[in-house]
Amino acid sequence: MSRIGKKPILIPAGVDVKIVGQVVSVKGPLGKIDWSLSKGLGVSVTDGQLVVNRSNEDRQVRAMHGLTRAELSNIVQGVTKGYERNLEITGVGYKVAVQGRAMNFNVGYINPVTYPIPVGIDVKVEKQTLINVKGADKRVVGQVAANLRAIKPPDVYKQKGVRYVGEVLRKKAGKTGK
Repeated sequence: MSRIGKKPILIPAGVDVKIVGQVVSVKGPLGKIDWSLSKGLGVSVTDGQLVVNRSNEDRQVRAMHGLTRAELSNIVQGVTKGYERNLEITGVGYKVAVQGRAMNFNVGYINPVTYPIPVGIDVKVEKQTLINVKGADKRVVGQVAANLRAIKPPDVYKQKGVRYVGEVLRKKAGKTGK
């Protein structure tokens, strides 16, 4: 049996879990997230704990057992505490501004790049170069942060661009003159 899959998930106070057919709905202070279960998997709530069960020992069902438990655990943590990713912009004249539900990047292109902020995500910009992405869904927060980084990935020669806070980049040496 899956080591991860058989661990129960503690449901904190203030979190409501509803199971309707193959859909698990988790509602907490930061929002509501739904997760569809794969065939052969079931979820039960006992004594304030969420337990993922499987009906058979098929390879696909065994593979999805641990994944489903991990995703449900992330959802429970997301609706209680939330997730956060921080990015920084380095480069002369590089900056970002939030206008309504869109972000405008000035990162060395001719025209500013506009990125629409998805529903359920909060973005804060500090000092025009620090971006804070917050949300309840771990997948969406990570994808938004990756999309923002992809607007201008860090350059290996000059280290300019958008990168995660704490990301270590290897700097390459440029061409040497004769």
